Amino acid sequence: MFEIVKAGGWVMLPIILCSVVAAAIIIERLWTLQKSRVLPKDLTARVWSWARNKQLDQQHVHALASSSPLGMVLAAGLLNRDRSRELMKESIEDTGRHVVHELERYLNSLGTIAAITPLLGLLGTVIGMVRVFTAITEEGVGNPAVLAGGISEALITTAAGLCVAIPSLLGYRYLRGRVDELVVDMEKESMKLVEALHAGLPGDEEEA
Repeated sequence: MFEIVKAGGWVMLPIILCSVVAAAIIIERLWTLQKSRVLPKDLTARVWSWARNKQLDQQHVHALASSSPLGMVLAAGLLNRDRSRELMKESIEDTGRHVVHELERYLNSLGTIAAITPLLGLLGTVIGMVRVFTAITEEGVGNPAVLAGGISEALITTAAGLCVAIPSLLGYRYLRGRVDELVVDMEKESMKLVEALHAGLPGDEEEA
């Protein structure tokens, strides 16, 4: 393995660094973007339980906001539940933008790695071919060892760049799709909350 890296030249170092960073991002995002962490299954039911029992106080709302990304969005709506529907939706949308930004953290970096690693491999290819032509100019074609070294550097860096770029691009597309799916689900849950609160909480009509 070390011989392959050595044969690829200095361009292999940034390619290896990119591979480590890409792997770390993919693992971290797969853990963070688990549906159970972003959209807890019983969260909406818990909110309705608080609403029915008249327990929507500041303590419960703050606990909801710190529980999960969905909880943060729902809490933004609950904090403005006494205002108009438009203001409530606006507060939810504003908080939702911040939540989406957090869900998309590091994805741009992963996409950048997927884009630049083939270019780094191409750079290594160009450097290797320049070395080959320089050797031909200086020594002719009678020294196959020199020619083989330049050609191997050219091929190894290209292969290494593609080996990093392909899984990075797959990871980027998959994680981007997961974020989009989670955002759609959060929008559905938050809109249910808005409609329900402005339609009247259970028990409100009886008290009236």
